[in-house]
Amino acid sequence: MLGFSFLRRRHERTGFILYGAAVAAARLPVLYQALGVPDTLDGRFDCVGVHVALLIRRLRALPAQEAGRRAAQRAGPALAQAVFDAMFSDMDTTLREFGLDLGVGKRVRAMWEAFHGGALAYDGPLEAGDVGALAEALERNVWRGAAPEGAAVALAEWVMAQDAALQRAEPAGLLAGRAAFLGEADWRGRAGAVRAGGGAGLVAEGAR
Repeated sequence: MLGFSFLRRRHERTGFILYGAAVAAARLPVLYQALGVPDTLDGRFDCVGVHVALLIRRLRALPAQEAGRRAAQRAGPALAQAVFDAMFSDMDTTLREFGLDLGVGKRVRAMWEAFHGGALAYDGPLEAGDVGALAEALERNVWRGAAPEGAAVALAEWVMAQDAALQRAEPAGLLAGRAAFLGEADWRGRAGAVRAGGGAGLVAEGAR
């Protein structure tokens, strides 16, 4: 029992660290200034949700890749759950800090449903490497309507690149709380020069 309690606390700490890395990646200015993500409370929540979904997707895949190691088999799904819990603990706190204590439970539930729906919508296109289908899913979930011309494709290419970086990450690093999200410089170096256009009609070259 004591060992289980210690393991759970360790996963909670690591989950918060990994969640923090996802938030940092989702706050990069390039997403809002160049790739056209709405710079609103909803837009930022949805962008965090995209990056957390990528991280959870990678963590849940760890058992299949580390089948010979029992600790990794337990840790992958447990860390995925810890990241999820960290996200919604943070959302609950944020809503209360905004003075939205009344009905916060319903708001968090709506956010959970939005996150879960988005994560499911992204998974298939990511598995298939289908930028077009991923762009459509992002347009529905991040813009919640029509995106500026080219913005959804640009964001889809960003998401594909982030997913590939996480898939390349060493399991031991992830289990220790080291996420492998690309920074803005990494993205520009990988994709080539991003054409400035006020967030509209902007597609990163070389990312396909």
